[in-house]
Amino acid sequence: MWQDKWIPLVLLTLLGLLQYRLWFGKNSIPDYVNREHEVQMQVQQNANLAQRNALLKADINDLKIGLEAIEERARNELGLIKRGETFYRILPADSK
Repeated sequence: MWQDKWIPLVLLTLLGLLQYRLWFGKNSIPDYVNREHEVQMQVQQNANLAQRNALLKADINDLKIGLEAIEERARNELGLIKRGETFYRILPADSK
């Protein structure tokens, strides 16, 4: 009697152990889902950095090629003006 039931019992136990490892062990399905989420976040971050790098490369090319970009940067960031120009600063009204 036991000889007929021990094979299915052993196979069922092995199946349970394999299912446990699949759902709760190392490199399980939840780990896979977490890794996929991390990969998607890293891809998004890489895309943002690539876009920023492209803007920086365009800015570098503008600075190498023309004086207009250098003049614009000096005006905006450093507040410089040309000889003979008048500088006006318009302050926003205080909203109280």
